Amino acid sequence: MTNTDDKPSLTRLYARLVVSDGPRAIDFYRTAFGAEEIERYTDPDGKIVHAMLRLGGAVIAVKDADESDPSPDSLGGSPVIMALDVSDADAVAEAMLRGGASVVYPVADQHYGQRGGRLADPFGHLWMISQTIEELTPEEIQQRTTDLFT
Repeated sequence: MTNTDDKPSLTRLYARLVVSDGPRAIDFYRTAFGAEEIERYTDPDGKIVHAMLRLGGAVIAVKDADESDPSPDSLGGSPVIMALDVSDADAVAEAMLRGGASVVYPVADQHYGQRGGRLADPFGHLWMISQTIEELTPEEIQQRTTDLFT
């Protein structure tokens, strides 16, 4: 499919999380985020080569690490941060912690009108959890951000 400029158009985008233990990761995401597994494919040894999970209106894929796709914990971490907008940041953070996540930045009220924090899941993936607590214009957020640095 193409757009009006005859350039290929984007039809879908999702994160594909490589993990050290796919079944355990799926259980973690199910418990922490209420994820629903919608498909799973395995190799002959039972390793997950692709599993699709629905998290609210979004989807992510999960696969077990292999020689071609290393997991973040085998690389010393991940530079990618998954951002989740949720209805209760504290409750989601607590569910993640119960499942073995660790706090990178604690959940707190933020200058940009969100209550949120950052956690690392047990598989090395980073998650920014936030909920809106104040409706701000882009100009108000920029002013508050500028004020932080002056």
